[in-house]
Amino acid sequence: QLQLVESGGGLVQPGGSLRLSCAASGFTLDYYAIGWFRQAPGKEREGVSCISRSGGTTNYAVAVKGRFTISRDNAKNTVYLQMNSLKPEDTAIYYCAAAESVFSCIGGSLLSPGRVDSWGQGTQVTVSS
Repeated sequence: QLQLVESGGGLVQPGGSLRLSCAASGFTLDYYAIGWFRQAPGKEREGVSCISRSGGTTNYAVAVKGRFTISRDNAKNTVYLQMNSLKPEDTAIYYCAAAESVFSCIGGSLLSPGRVDSWGQGTQVTVSS
């Protein structure tokens, strides 16, 4: 059974950093593109970043470009999201997701929720002074 578990969320002051982890079990991440999504209270879920199966393509939402970095360590079956220069508007529950489709995270696109095969349970990120 495909399972993703996020960790690394927490409370941080504006300007601070956090690193989120997304660990997979029950399957090998090598064959999946991985994306990060977030959902703030009262708002729709939005794509944040994704990384292709090979790791050769990484894409970011405009709101986080230049501040967030996605990476993957297939040996550890884990994907990371390094978040720097955090802002209060980054406050949300962050979810990772896996998509097997070869059309996932190609070009400049983020993962399409319709192509996601597995979701994590989410981790809370709160940016506040």
